[in-house]
Amino acid sequence: MAGQAFEKPLLLSDRVLVERSASETVTKGSIVLPEKSQGKVLQATIVAVGSGKKGKSGEIGPVSVKVGDKVLPEYGGTKVVLDDKDYFLFRDSDILGKYVN
Repeated sequence: MAGQAFEKPLLLSDRVLVERSASETVTKGSIVLPEKSQGKVLQATIVAVGSGKKGKSGEIGPVSVKVGDKVLPEYGGTKVVLDDKDYFLFRDSDILGKYVN
């Protein structure tokens, strides 16, 4: 059972699972960037969200993002590997902003 692939992660509380975007390897002028020059990518896509955090009165407060949103997470996060892909786990409060189309 431990070797089975995850179909859909089930997150608890106010946790958010994101997949970071790939860094740019070529500039708009077609110049190939060496690995040291590639900046840290801050944009990520929400893959899964938890149900929300319980307040003092016992009611569950909703998470501020939804699956598919493009967000700006804080540095760090907990690295999680699922199906040989790297994901990062954050709290909802660690999401600094959301990209609007």
